[in-house]
Amino acid sequence: NVLNKYNAVWASGFIMDPMSGAIYAMGSIPSFDPNNFSKEKNQNVFSNPLVEGVYEMGSIIKPLVMAAGIDRGVVTAATTYDDKGFVIVNIKKISNFDGKARGIVSMQEVLSQSLNTGIIFVMNRLGKDIFREYFKAYGLGEETGIDLPNEGLGQTSNLESSRDIEFAKASFGQGIALTPIATVRALASLANGGVLVTPHVVKRIENGFNTTQDFIPGSERRVIKKETSLEISRMLTSSFDNVLLNGTLKQEHYSIAVKTGTAQQVEGGKYSETNFLHTFVGYFPSYNPRFIVFLAVKNPQGEQYSSNTLSLPFMQIAKFLINYYEIPPDR
Repeated sequence: NVLNKYNAVWASGFIMDPMSGAIYAMGSIPSFDPNNFSKEKNQNVFSNPLVEGVYEMGSIIKPLVMAAGIDRGVVTAATTYDDKGFVIVNIKKISNFDGKARGIVSMQEVLSQSLNTGIIFVMNRLGKDIFREYFKAYGLGEETGIDLPNEGLGQTSNLESSRDIEFAKASFGQGIALTPIATVRALASLANGGVLVTPHVVKRIENGFNTTQDFIPGSERRVIKKETSLEISRMLTSSFDNVLLNGTLKQEHYSIAVKTGTAQQVEGGKYSETNFLHTFVGYFPSYNPRFIVFLAVKNPQGEQYSSNTLSLPFMQIAKFLINYYEIPPDR
């Protein structure tokens, strides 16, 4: 429905258990009929954009930076800065999405209003070396090890640069390109208490002759403190309850943590003013999550921001999962 409504190039998404990395569902359209694939004219549909594709992800990266700042102790949710609407980095002007100044605002508002200037403030407090250290710890420049073919590799070489502008852009999800699966694995660490898990679609292989091969976690490692995970989850829940679509989606009995992203697409070596990748990540219940959901739509027409294109589809999925799996209320 999203693909058709916004006349988009493609739409995709997946649902994962952030605690274990088990993938419940994964899909992308346009797709193909595996029983009749030889007649498919569009060869691009044979690849899986969620695992093989590499994209600039936009503002869904911001919670990773904020969590790093909280984890390192350089900011708290209440830390403030003076938002002038833009910053100058290496003689280049970087503005908020609307170009507006907001004066003295807190780190909570940086996430809730998705302020580029604010997340650059956090990056500067961390410093380039520590910033790079956290991004490597999140696994953003490596394969996840998912049990699907042709996994793509994130392009994070800009973080080896000495130029401040590369780190400023990376802090709000531009200048580095990542696979959706690696991005969500990193974001799942914010949800699950701070641990990087291994995404997987197969739990057990039965070989016959009464022999089985169970999935064994391979690369789990701690990337942030459990206390940091709880705090960033609280901040993202506050954003959902109070700001997303003006707080109209808040659930009385369920806590939900979300972040939206809208990233300009590079075309001909320049950022397009008309084509965007919309992304949406949410997990719930916020403090003991069963699911993390990723949604994306490329080049939707008629809406500039992902909060308008993907919030309602996310809520349909979240409500279905809560009902289907009989998730008990957490508030």
